[in-house]
Amino acid sequence: MRNSSLQGLSLALPLTSFGNVLMFLFSVSLASSIIFLNMSVFVSILLNRALRSENRFMYMLSTCFSDICTGVSYYYVGVLDVKDNFGSPTGTYYVVPTFLGLSYMAILAAQADRYHAVASPFQYSRRMTRNRTVVVICAYWLYANLIVAVNNLVAVGVARQIVSIGSFVGNIFTVIIMIGLNIRLFIIARFQLEKEPPSVERDTKRSSVYLILLVALFFLATWLPLFCHVIVCNFFGLVCYTFKNEGTDPLRILPRVNAALTPILYICGCSPLRATLLTKVWRPCCRRRRVSWTTRPN
Repeated sequence: MRNSSLQGLSLALPLTSFGNVLMFLFSVSLASSIIFLNMSVFVSILLNRALRSENRFMYMLSTCFSDICTGVSYYYVGVLDVKDNFGSPTGTYYVVPTFLGLSYMAILAAQADRYHAVASPFQYSRRMTRNRTVVVICAYWLYANLIVAVNNLVAVGVARQIVSIGSFVGNIFTVIIMIGLNIRLFIIARFQLEKEPPSVERDTKRSSVYLILLVALFFLATWLPLFCHVIVCNFFGLVCYTFKNEGTDPLRILPRVNAALTPILYICGCSPLRATLLTKVWRPCCRRRRVSWTTRPN
C-alpha cells in the first residue's frame, strides 16, 4: 500500500496556473538555498582549524548539518504532495521533522553555551572543553534519534500521544527558556560587557552574543506561529485546520525559511567565518569554474 502510494506521488500543487508555478519554483529554490548556504558555512568551519577550536563554531557545525538534511528532505516534503505525519502513506517515519528539531536544540544549546561563557568566563573555560562540547552535541543527536526509534517501534496511536504530549510540554518550556536567555544575554551584552575595559576578548564576546541573539530572534519569529498552533490545538483539544501537504502549509514553510536565514546570519555576523568562506570556499570554486570555461574548446 505504501509503495503504491509512493509511485503515485504528484507535485504539491499542479502546475496549472502561474501562482502554482511560482510556488513550485519557490520550494525548489528554498531547498537549494538551504543546502548551498549551510554547506558553504559547514565546509568553511571544517577548513579553518582556529574556528573548529571554538565551542560556538561546533554548535554552528551541528546546526548546519541538520539544516543540510532539512534542505535535502524538503525536495521531498516541500515539492511533492506529502503529508508528513504518523499513519500517512507518504510520511517519513518522523525523520524529516527531527532534522528541524535538531536545529532547534542546537540553537538552544548554543544560547546556553554563550550565556555560560559570558556570565561565568572562568568556570566556563575550566568546564566546557572542546571534548565536552562535542559530548553535548552528540547527546542531543542521540536523544533525537532515540525518540525517532521509539516512535517507530510503538503503535501509531501511542506514537501520536508521545509526540503530542512531548511537543506540547517541550514547546512551552523551550520557548520560555529561549526568551529568558535572550533577555538575559541582551542585558549582559548591553550593560555588563560595556563595563569591561576595551580589548579583543571583550569585542569577541560581544559579537558572539549579538550573533546568537540575532539567530535566536529570527528562530523565534519563524517558529512561534507553529509552536502557538501546536500548543493551542493540543491544550484546547481543537480540530485545527490542516493544509493538504507540507509544501502549502505556511506554518511549516517558515521554519525551513529560517534554515536558509541562519547561515546568512552566521556569515554576516562573524568576520573570521566570512573571510574563510570567501577565500577558501567560494573564490576557489569560482576560479575553477572560470578556468574550465576559458579552457573549453570552441
